[in-house]
Amino acid sequence: MSSPEPDGPPGDDPAGSPDLADLLRRAGRADEAAFAVLYDATSARIFGLALRVVRDPAQAEEVTQEAFLEIWRTAGRYDPDKGSPFAWILTITHRKAVDRVRSAEASTRRDTTYHQTNQPIDHDTTAEAANASFEAHRVRGALQTLTEVQREAISLAYFGGYTHTEVATMLDLPVGTAKTRIRDGLIRLRDVMGVGS
Repeated sequence: MSSPEPDGPPGDDPAGSPDLADLLRRAGRADEAAFAVLYDATSARIFGLALRVVRDPAQAEEVTQEAFLEIWRTAGRYDPDKGSPFAWILTITHRKAVDRVRSAEASTRRDTTYHQTNQPIDHDTTAEAANASFEAHRVRGALQTLTEVQREAISLAYFGGYTHTEVATMLDLPVGTAKTRIRDGLIRLRDVMGVGS
């Protein structure tokens, strides 16, 4: 995990790097040597993505392991017509990382709920919680009015914390297209929620 990240944007394979699509095909046929080369070629950047999402090195290592296990199990399903091999690997990693964050948040919510139900709650705290819940409900409802591609781009940029370049890489889009989807989605959210310009 300590090897440096290759130069260049996350979706670009540096010159001289192995053919990831070929390695995935071979790994899909249970070629352990090909999978080892794939791991060596991508693990540093996969760990970096996991760490960016979960923010904890130990958790990021576990996410990286889970992602590579999933990649090993599903390598035969990789379809080059649907995107680059590295984008496919990034998508699996991002899903695993988000699942880990959601699981941690659910655990925290359970702990918080237990604590709150066993503590006296004054009126002001209740009002604040109700208002925050109402606002969260409004945002969730507004997000549902977006197109799927807008919602996906905004979720990655604002909830996942990714840059426009990273969003473009993960969605296998030109950067300009990713920026447009994010901008159009934000304009629609503003209109739906009635926020002033």
